[in-house]
Amino acid sequence: MNLALFGGSFDPPHFGHTSIIKMALNTLKIDKLIVMPTYISPFKDKFSAPPELRLKWIKTLWGDLDRVEISNYECEQNRPVPTIETTKYLKNLYNPENFYLLLGADHMPNLHKWHNFDELNKMVKFIVAKRDDFSIPLGLEIMDTHVHISSSMVRLGDGLDKIDDKIKDEVIKFYKG
Repeated sequence: MNLALFGGSFDPPHFGHTSIIKMALNTLKIDKLIVMPTYISPFKDKFSAPPELRLKWIKTLWGDLDRVEISNYECEQNRPVPTIETTKYLKNLYNPENFYLLLGADHMPNLHKWHNFDELNKMVKFIVAKRDDFSIPLGLEIMDTHVHISSSMVRLGDGLDKIDDKIKDEVIKFYKG
């Protein structure tokens, strides 16, 4: 089995995330793509939308896609969960032959600071989605989604046109409410 994990805050989820998911499903030889929202990122001290709401949005957007599984594992922990812990959990659960970890290029400056990075680096193959002007080290596989948006832009009121209509009203209500 070939497995991919796409985790993140998804605060809120947007077309950039959707683009990464669709590109991964179409270009990677994977049997399953697990989309997993964090309870809270180990690099942040707060979230805007609560985990339950972000999980609901994610299920609405991608829960019916073929080969996609939405996981609430990190949300259920009620704490920041390092990616290495989630990776070990999924490896134990699925025993994948190949394990891909999808992440945005915005993580590149701090990737080496991730908990047990050296061990994680041996367990997964990083697939990096281009984003803005973040540089991506040589040797990492790159996905160019051509969608220029960030969740923080949406929270600040910009980029609402890059939110799926299925959740747009709820997103606007939550962040502007």
